[in-house]
Amino acid sequence: MSDSDGVYVSVVIPVFEEAQSLRPLFDRLTKTLDEGARSWEIIFVDDGSRDASLAILLELLGERPESVRVVELSKNFGQHAAVLAGLREARGQVVVTLDADLQDPPEEIPKLLALFDAGHDVVGGYRAERRGSAFRRLASRAVNRLRASSTTLEMRDQGCMLRAYAREVVDVILESRETITFIPALAQLYASNPAEVPVAHSARGAGRSKYDLWKLIRLNFDLITGFTAAPLQFFSLFGFTISLASAALVALIAVRRLIVGPEAEGVFTLMGILFFLVGVCIMGIGILGEYVSRIYHEVRRRPPYVVKKLHRHARPR
Repeated sequence: MSDSDGVYVSVVIPVFEEAQSLRPLFDRLTKTLDEGARSWEIIFVDDGSRDASLAILLELLGERPESVRVVELSKNFGQHAAVLAGLREARGQVVVTLDADLQDPPEEIPKLLALFDAGHDVVGGYRAERRGSAFRRLASRAVNRLRASSTTLEMRDQGCMLRAYAREVVDVILESRETITFIPALAQLYASNPAEVPVAHSARGAGRSKYDLWKLIRLNFDLITGFTAAPLQFFSLFGFTISLASAALVALIAVRRLIVGPEAEGVFTLMGILFFLVGVCIMGIGILGEYVSRIYHEVRRRPPYVVKKLHRHARPR
């Protein structure tokens, strides 16, 4: 259990090459938190940035040394690993996660905290009007529908990082010790009284998205294989159905051979069916491989991240 040290809100921000947005983010965030009249802290996690992000973060630390800490990771481990590192350093009764690119405005944080005051233990933001390319909007809708149909997790917008978690939920997440994790989904799994609230979404002002198509695909594979066995169950049912259909086709061919005699026609049709079924088998093996790969990663128990240095104000003894 983390010692809150009187901190009410901890804001955890993963940072990977966001040098251009860090100063405006810091100014807007501290203004919002100061107006809230509650004790707070900000934990930046530098996820192996190669630009000036770390240097800027250390400057921000110098401006508010009592309220800011910077976790420097040894290399780029990915967004969720960086958030996990920040959660381990957070001391607040409520922990808010926020992206560094300013697409999720920090001014929306009071909306989440208001629902905590109403008794909720996990509050997720969902982008009421998502900005960005048409492809990203369509892809976001598709993956949310896929997750909703294949898991029991109820989240309108799994890609929105603006979320708030109660201290108790954060502690359970940290105790889970999963190597491959999806923090919003874990929190939703452990929450006893979750809620969602619409939040604003802004177009990216600087830099570029760190999630290309392949990373988005990998992220959703990890989410589905980590929280449901539905793909395996679907292919088991599909395989059973195909077996029945194949048995019926064999019986039909046998009857035709007895009645009509040997036939040369239909060879290419059978080859087409065979190729289709081979493709289905390969797809099924791939899905099975995803689950085996997850087991492999979990068995190795490698740490999801390595902290190079924790930058913070020295507390008086």
